[in-house]
Amino acid sequence: MTLAEWLFWISFGCIAYTYALYPAALAAACAFQRLWRRPGGRPSTSRFASAWPTISLVIPAFNEEKHLAAKLRNLAELDYPSDSLEIIFVSDGSTDATDLLISRAELPGLRYLRIASRQGKPTALNAGVAAAGNEILVFSDAATLFACDAIEKLARHFADPRVGVVCGTVEFAPTPDGPHTEGLYWQYERWMREREARIGAATTASGAIYAVRRAAYRPLPADAILDDLLVPMTARKLGYRIEQEPEARALEPAAATLHGEFARRARLAAGGFRSLRQLGACATASPSVFWAFFSHKLLRWLSPVFLLALLGTSLALRGQPIYRFALAGQLAFYLWALAGMTFRERLGGVRFALVGYFVMAMNAALLVGLARALAGRQPVTWIRVN
Repeated sequence: MTLAEWLFWISFGCIAYTYALYPAALAAACAFQRLWRRPGGRPSTSRFASAWPTISLVIPAFNEEKHLAAKLRNLAELDYPSDSLEIIFVSDGSTDATDLLISRAELPGLRYLRIASRQGKPTALNAGVAAAGNEILVFSDAATLFACDAIEKLARHFADPRVGVVCGTVEFAPTPDGPHTEGLYWQYERWMREREARIGAATTASGAIYAVRRAAYRPLPADAILDDLLVPMTARKLGYRIEQEPEARALEPAAATLHGEFARRARLAAGGFRSLRQLGACATASPSVFWAFFSHKLLRWLSPVFLLALLGTSLALRGQPIYRFALAGQLAFYLWALAGMTFRERLGGVRFALVGYFVMAMNAALLVGLARALAGRQPVTWIRVN
């Protein structure tokens, strides 16, 4: 075969594996495990016999005055003993009314830290952890609303000393396009994460809701972006297990526009590529973890590169029927995506009509993130997009 043919089939194979073959293999691994797992193999998640563990809830915030009233009400409604719950807000150089609102709030166990100049989320998290007085840490965002029993659902896993991280489940506030774009994506993503956890290969959490055993936490580098990937992967390297808890639910405001979601994903992609060496070292904790990281993260992040290579080689080889057919299929997909972008408002209520547009936009965001990582131009500070 020619070089172009090799590139075509490698790119095609990586895309097919990432989006189809890996999920199928993951489902098969879970089925095999259910068939052969001995009774009692899953760690207990029953209530603690005597008292619930003391929790430190750490919430970094930057200019969150828009969301704080709802957040404070939500914290007051949590179904967890107030004498066992410490709440630490860390204001990362906020310039709006965030500091004033937090300092005036009257909640049992509430503490407030201020970082004078904006440093970024990793510094805020490290400061919150350093100030925390408890062994179980729960991380959340200022705009995230927990279900009343969410902390209880997270905490129950720490009865097992082998558990280092427990990941909650995020749901996004409804948007007109959500059920047909982000909603479908998150259904797929949750399905993957839950099955990776079942075979002991979970690698990531959602920064909006996850819990960490203090002994499994290591201070984040000041330039880190993906704390919800670095923290679990570091815990893995230290020998701890990561659990998914589907019943620990949180509601996160969705990006108001696809442009906002694009910006968020480009930032996360840049953070992933910048942390690749550290993440790769952590991924060697076990063969299953390496498999999940390579398949679910690394190949997914490189998907836009494979897509471009697939398109370019199809064009170069279009004189042969099989490659001409492949080119026609790709062009049809891109036309579908273009139609979704052009007629988004009209097609918003049509099931699956915007999926092509969403997939292409997110792959374009990954490509932008890769370019920023290579250029070293992605700042660590964050700007909320909702």
